Amino acid sequence: MKISIGFILALLALSGVAKAKLVTKMVEYRQGDAVLEGYLAYDDSISGKRPGVLVVHEWTGLGNYIKKRVDQLARLGYVAFGADIYGKGIRPATPEAAGREAGKYRSDRKLLRARAQAGLAELRRQPLVDPGRLAAIGYCFGGTTVLELARSGADLLGVVSFHGGLETPTPEDAKNIRAKVLALHGADDPHVPPQQVAAFLDEMRKGGVDWQMVFYGGAVHSFTNPDSGNDPSKGVAYNEKADRRSWEAMRVFFTEIFGK
Repeated sequence: MKISIGFILALLALSGVAKAKLVTKMVEYRQGDAVLEGYLAYDDSISGKRPGVLVVHEWTGLGNYIKKRVDQLARLGYVAFGADIYGKGIRPATPEAAGREAGKYRSDRKLLRARAQAGLAELRRQPLVDPGRLAAIGYCFGGTTVLELARSGADLLGVVSFHGGLETPTPEDAKNIRAKVLALHGADDPHVPPQQVAAFLDEMRKGGVDWQMVFYGGAVHSFTNPDSGNDPSKGVAYNEKADRRSWEAMRVFFTEIFGK
């Protein structure tokens, strides 16, 4: 009887050790004189270094939605870091304020790239990150940002844009892209018109980029975020199928660039 109880206790102990322990924390860092505050997550039950994934927020800034995505990536075994493009405490509360804030960076791609590079550098500094296996993903404004990060020649294995803006004032910079590129796009997204898509495809081809693009039928802008509502006629709406399928496409892509 004592042996049986001891065996059970041993199994319970092993189960507790094997159980994932998610560690999350806010991390202050800088880009020039700007103070930024990102969000870091990793599974403490995994030993050794692992791939790092930079996650860039929507136009509303680093909030709960992006933190949720960072946590999801950590549970998959990555060290994930939610970058802060806007600066510590700058979290627009209205669409008008978000538009103004995002506009500062869309009109200054040099600054946008510098903020993204600062986030990538902070991710690379994390002791559990394998600096040779890095990727970046972004949502909406964040999708635009990670594509610009790739165009800057950042040392990344891959970038993934979820319903991001595809335009750039310097399409010739595609020649600098070292990462594989995956663009996940709502086929009916009115905020990224067909001519912008066509220009992006032309840019990727001329730049000799290893790229993929997936279109999701019936999906409009911001299709991965449940807070986007459920009315596609507004041009912004959640689409459960597109959300699920795009996340799975990202996972397959990560298996390709990182290995199993």
